[in-house]
Amino acid sequence: MPPDLQRGTTQGFEGMTHLQRLAALLILLGEDSASILLKYFDDNERELISAEMANLPLMNLEQQTAVLKEFTEMALQANAALGGSVEYTKAVLEKSVGMFKAAEIIGRVSTRRTSVATMQQIIDMEPLAIVNLIKEEQPQTIALVISYLSAQKGAEVLLNLAEHLSEQVVERLATLSSTPIEVVETVGEVLSKKIGPKISRALNQTGGVKSAAAVLNVMDKTHRQNILNKLDERTPELVRSIRMKMFTFDDLAVLDSKALQKILREVDASRLAIALSAANENLRGALLGAISKRAADTVTDEISNLGRITLREIEQSQDSIIDIVRKLEAEGEISLDVGGQ
Repeated sequence: MPPDLQRGTTQGFEGMTHLQRLAALLILLGEDSASILLKYFDDNERELISAEMANLPLMNLEQQTAVLKEFTEMALQANAALGGSVEYTKAVLEKSVGMFKAAEIIGRVSTRRTSVATMQQIIDMEPLAIVNLIKEEQPQTIALVISYLSAQKGAEVLLNLAEHLSEQVVERLATLSSTPIEVVETVGEVLSKKIGPKISRALNQTGGVKSAAAVLNVMDKTHRQNILNKLDERTPELVRSIRMKMFTFDDLAVLDSKALQKILREVDASRLAIALSAANENLRGALLGAISKRAADTVTDEISNLGRITLREIEQSQDSIIDIVRKLEAEGEISLDVGGQ
């Protein structure tokens, strides 16, 4: 360990910027390795990194370990994605912190890597096999597993769960935020006992309203509506959020002109102009083509004369139009020919 990093500092690892962490890593790796790595950055980046290296506060052993641990996890994920092993990472660590410290860090990270990799093995299974594996688990656990699946496979798993369980899983899936790696580890450990370990590539956890909407989008209309209707009785705001993600403003381009005409009859020119101000040409053409030339010219003039508007204003106008779309769909006035309906 370089001697100039042995004394402690009041700045904790969590308070360090990514640039400071990179600078600390290069110092820990030593001059030879640092000089090689710096060649891969452009002149401006090298200047910024060098400045951080020169001004970096002294770090204690705990902070040094945290920097190396973060680098090790990233390196192991990169190696896994390329089909490699931990040997290169271990060799680099041994040169910077010694054989015993390197073995300690690799040991901690490899355990995590094994349990998270269980999720990849599940992804490769057939939907019914996944159902049999997770059907006795808690809804939160099932939601976490589904968040790793493609929308199509997630929908098939959901369809084969008990009806009351599907509703609970969708609710958990929609409210699933960024899951701490420790939680994924725990789930991986539990499920790995049923299927056996298998090292594979690293994963990024998904989930939330967008994930729930994607899964529901590819389900048949009857099952989808059944789940949403029951969920709406408990959490109407969550259901509204899911619906907003299920059919987006851009999806209006796939509707036929008759449906668009019914929708746009309830939208004033100003609101439509704001909504279309950031739309692509295909969508703008579809919507303006569904109204009269005079009305289209009015909207086009409104767009040209719009002052400075915020992204929030655009999204609010688009969302209000989607509200109209959902109202007309519920009334049976239009059919949303999107996502397997």
